[in-house]
Amino acid sequence: MKNVKQLAATAAVLAATLGLSACANMSPQDRNTAVGAGVGAVAGSVLTGGSAVGAVGGAAVGGVIGNQVQKPPR
Repeated sequence: MKNVKQLAATAAVLAATLGLSACANMSPQDRNTAVGAGVGAVAGSVLTGGSAVGAVGGAAVGGVIGNQVQKPPR
């Protein structure tokens, strides 16, 4: 039962991330923030064994990291 919950949570977060990252009106920084939050949520959930607190914490950390990602200078 725990594996089903974890799979469902991961799928929901992944679907939300893909939905947000497909927005055409987002700036690159907004897109990086959304992707970072999604990846962080999945990673946090996996690392804490499917914990919702881990997913929320991972999303917060991933969003901050994604927001700070900058395009390398040419």
